[in-house]
Amino acid sequence: MTADIAKTLSAPFPGIWDRCYVSSKVKTDPLYGAVHDELGGSSLPLLDIGCGLGLLAFYLRERGLSFPIRGLDYDERKISSATKVSAALQCPEMDFATHDARQGLPEHAGNVTILDILQFFTPDEQQTLLGLAASRVAPGGKLVIRSGLRDDSRRFKITVFCDYIAKASFWMKAAPTHYPTAEDFERALSPHGKVRILPLWGGTPFNNHLIVMEK
Repeated sequence: MTADIAKTLSAPFPGIWDRCYVSSKVKTDPLYGAVHDELGGSSLPLLDIGCGLGLLAFYLRERGLSFPIRGLDYDERKISSATKVSAALQCPEMDFATHDARQGLPEHAGNVTILDILQFFTPDEQQTLLGLAASRVAPGGKLVIRSGLRDDSRRFKITVFCDYIAKASFWMKAAPTHYPTAEDFERALSPHGKVRILPLWGGTPFNNHLIVMEK
């Protein structure tokens, strides 16, 4: 099933780089299945902050989740690609927009995702964004985050190194600024709901964790 989804989702992307990236992510990254499992029982709309190429949205649609999805990212090229792929796949109730989360968030009430972008924000910006995102979660909804956690592990050192490689290769527009700790998430999100933090590295070498706040 994973190979079929990877083929379906990668085919509409323009350029061999994006197609290879999408195919590889779907096949090897445990993130998308984990988010699907967290949101699978919900009908609430989803706000995907830092959506990149829109891969999460396309994956969730391919897995049968039909709630409205809005993706935001400050990389105009990725948003342009996501919009074209959405049209090619004929995805209903899905849209993408260029937006810098440092400038605030649009009105929303539902589920929220923030995946693999917090390391590019300063500590103050992270706390502000987490508070804004939590306030957009509707009762019964979830804020689902994937982030590398700052600690003294070898996995963390590999995570930092690969983020700098992503910047050097121009895949990411910025270098990492600050990696949050588990305590940072507990402090910012506990006032808004129940918080769970669990490892989500699968077969990868990275120090990635899934952070879920349930309201």
